[in-house]
Amino acid sequence: MQSIFRKVEGGIDDLFTGGERHSHTHHGYDCAVSHSDEHNGNRFQSFAPQTTGHAKWYVDGCSYFWAVSEALAQARETIYILDWWLSPELYLRRPPSRNEQYRLDNMLRAAAERGVQVRVIVYKEVPQALTLNSEHTKHALEALHPNIRVFRHPDHLPSGHDFQADIESAFKNMNLRTFDLSKLGKDAIKTLYGTSDDMVLYWAHHEKLCIVDNHVAFMGGLDMCFGRWDTNSHPIADAHPENLDDIIFPGQDYNNARVYDFEDVDKWENNKLDRTKSSRMGWSDISISLSGHIVSSLVTHFIDRWNYIYNGKYISRHEGYEKIPVPLKLHHVPDSVINAGETVYEGGQRFMGGLERHLHHGMGRLMGSRDDEEEDDSERSRGGGHGHGHGHGHGRDQNYGQPPDNNDQKLHIQLTRSCCEWSSGHKIEHSIANAYIAAITNAEHFVYIENQFFITATSDDQHPVSNKIGRAIVQRILRAYRNGEDFGMVVCMPAVPGFAGDLHADGALGTRAIMEYQYNSISRGKNSIYSALIANGVPDPTRYLRFYNLRNYDRINTAPLMGRAEKASGIAYQDARREFDDALESGYDGYSRDGGNVQSELGEKYHRYQAAASRAAHDQPDLLKTADTVSASYMDGGPDLTTRGWMGEGAPGPQGDGGDAELAAFVSEELYIHTKVLIADDRLVIVGSANLNDRSQLGSHDSEIAVVIEDPEHPVNSTMGGRPYVVGAFPSSLRRQIFRKHIGLLPDQRWDQPTRNFLPVTMAPTNEYDWESPADRLVADPLSANFKRLWQSTAATNTAAFDDVFHCVPSDRARNWAEYDSYFSQYFTMPGAKEDTDAKLKDKEKKEKEKIAAAFDHASGSTPPQSPALPKQAKVDYGHVVPGYPGGVAAVKARLAEVRGNLVEMPLQFLVEVKDLAKQGLALNSLTDELYT
Repeated sequence: MQSIFRKVEGGIDDLFTGGERHSHTHHGYDCAVSHSDEHNGNRFQSFAPQTTGHAKWYVDGCSYFWAVSEALAQARETIYILDWWLSPELYLRRPPSRNEQYRLDNMLRAAAERGVQVRVIVYKEVPQALTLNSEHTKHALEALHPNIRVFRHPDHLPSGHDFQADIESAFKNMNLRTFDLSKLGKDAIKTLYGTSDDMVLYWAHHEKLCIVDNHVAFMGGLDMCFGRWDTNSHPIADAHPENLDDIIFPGQDYNNARVYDFEDVDKWENNKLDRTKSSRMGWSDISISLSGHIVSSLVTHFIDRWNYIYNGKYISRHEGYEKIPVPLKLHHVPDSVINAGETVYEGGQRFMGGLERHLHHGMGRLMGSRDDEEEDDSERSRGGGHGHGHGHGHGRDQNYGQPPDNNDQKLHIQLTRSCCEWSSGHKIEHSIANAYIAAITNAEHFVYIENQFFITATSDDQHPVSNKIGRAIVQRILRAYRNGEDFGMVVCMPAVPGFAGDLHADGALGTRAIMEYQYNSISRGKNSIYSALIANGVPDPTRYLRFYNLRNYDRINTAPLMGRAEKASGIAYQDARREFDDALESGYDGYSRDGGNVQSELGEKYHRYQAAASRAAHDQPDLLKTADTVSASYMDGGPDLTTRGWMGEGAPGPQGDGGDAELAAFVSEELYIHTKVLIADDRLVIVGSANLNDRSQLGSHDSEIAVVIEDPEHPVNSTMGGRPYVVGAFPSSLRRQIFRKHIGLLPDQRWDQPTRNFLPVTMAPTNEYDWESPADRLVADPLSANFKRLWQSTAATNTAAFDDVFHCVPSDRARNWAEYDSYFSQYFTMPGAKEDTDAKLKDKEKKEKEKIAAAFDHASGSTPPQSPALPKQAKVDYGHVVPGYPGGVAAVKARLAEVRGNLVEMPLQFLVEVKDLAKQGLALNSLTDELYT
């Protein structure tokens, strides 16, 4: 054990490499250090071969969770679920009041009662650091029916330690959920995370997967847990004073991670976020459903994981758990699972690394080229590229922008993953990173990346960051610059990691650490991507690569109807709402109630308030028409915000107190990007659970899965940079859908009006997409001058409006902490902050005055000038309109009416003058800095 701890002191990566630093993500992905050679014949060195299937995309959780509910309702044999976090009380359809049977636990119980075998694997978290409560997940689900079995992994049980005593001494007065973890000593961190099989367990199971009947699979970025369900217009207000039954986000599901982290998730009532004062945080994400041969690879992966955990944890127990036998009908079962000799799939056909040939032939036929038929196989498959082809001609008999009507043709899909000994019992596999690097390296014209994180390295000098996706980006852009190619990349990522607290507070040290690593990856320091490009002669890297965030606004409906109903009923809206939540979320407290009949659980407060609200709306109809959300106003065809009344349709908010009330109701928050997607040339998609950081990409850290999808069988004639170019229907429609959402070219999505895009791939094989519509044409060519102007001008307009109205941070207007205080801190308080902001500011002023006085005394003995006092200003809660906004609510609505979609510029100059954003070397240590990457 002591040898393991000595390794830890040298850095976390030493635990997996024997002391030799190894990035695991070489250019060409031909590394073999600490790797299994079992699957080196597969592209990207994946355990799984290239295969085929059908796929559908879901942009955001509303349509995705509906599709999952359809599949669960049809389950007849098995349901397999992998999740980082699973909330049994999650409603897969909304509003919850009308969809009780679609609460996840109700659906799983109904399936189990039909005889379906339900098997779930969830990450067993460190409870002092995370709030997932996997123990609640396990016990709640297993209590439903004997056919439901849940594994938690890994166990955090340090050998030879009195765990409780160490925790009490090391973590007293510390809140690890706000990243005080960064201040802990090494022994305390080792005690916290524990060991297993001579390894310290710092990492997580991060996959998101649901497989039904070995027939249809769901995967991507969305866990089936609180906070993930959302529509494409992302309403962040959810007050419904006229009718509580219209609530969309009950209990803990109404969350804003920038204000409060989830706490006590097994108790709905412990959600501290007041939905009449604070917004939720919108959740932008992408997932897919799959059918066909690719499902065999995913079933194999799940069974492999389940049986590995069983062998290590449950084989000696007598608790009714069993291994899962490998179904004989699977098309592909790797040797590592059943040791059955040669892998055969696709009806006995063996590709032998030849999917590139298949793709190249398909694109070649489409573009009228015969050169591919004469190309040597070794040249075709060299480097593991994605086989785009290189022609630009039009296909025959094809209308511009319309894919052929041949839905029976399958997509080409391959499963990749990140795994190692601790997570799966296998040697290191980082085929996801290999796929990312290959996709970027072989991209011809355009790469779009949307990811929750962006932490990567361009060289070996960026310790502790190891993955070299950044180097692949630099090399591809340099090639484009030197060859005069028309090439571009766009990256969308969160403005701030999703952790609570004022960025200037000590508790935000970990948040700032992640931000520092991201800025160092992008533009700060000699090893950043921008700096590396400039050093190699690229005068303006932003010509090739730009970064963006997402943000939105809403208005909380605390209009006069709420007050009238409260007065008439004698019941506060929040009290009635909490009683409503209690009925919806019944079962949190040990499943003492059925939870199957909301109406039977509703009590007196709810009924009294509802009756009074109904009477007020009937007697005073001018109070009725205030919208519960105004998020549709920034979407295509949405109502003009300036006409959206506060007390009635088209009626502006009154002056005086009424106008002030409406002004206080406007809120803004970053739209949190949780997506894990790369799209290259509108021909290839990588989608799954993997973030762009070391934790997800190295293989030796978090466990992840992702699929690589190509679509040569559904060609679409398009353009790239104004020149004819053939793309694939699946990648292109997904990228266009995402872009249209971000710049407000999609209509508002109604959660209770499903379309064919709400169905799983087995029920509706392809996505409905309006090819050649005016909005589609605006985003079809990501390199055209017109599109660039539209995209960049929309981001600039939105950024200016949000900065003006809300003084959002991060912002380029705050280049140092003094500017941060004058731009943000003097106006806003953070709910739940540990410190009194005013007292902190006064203490800071006092210290600054003392510092100036001391400097004058030392230099000349003269009396220093009096520093001007900061203006007195009444503060408001974080996320609201900046106090004193000139012109009041009418001016705010006029300014916000300029916003289209959610796209904003990433503030790359935020705190650029602060030398050590995360006090590196002072509070961070060699363990925690790697945890943040």
